[in-house]
Amino acid sequence: MGFADLAIADIAEDYNLSVEELFQLCDQLGISYKSSKTRLALEDVKALIQKITAQQNSEDRG
Repeated sequence: MGFADLAIADIAEDYNLSVEELFQLCDQLGISYKSSKTRLALEDVKALIQKITAQQNSEDRG
């Protein structure tokens, strides 16, 4: 499994979310982390981005 060059803090910033919100998403998806600087596996980043975009799309429609 490859690693993306993205930390939780980077993803939070890119998607205008708090680090705490990303921690909650990681917990929901079973993604382990130690801090906001944790670099994530590529598959974990993909899962997070899919979850974030799905939530944003549902908010836009609702």
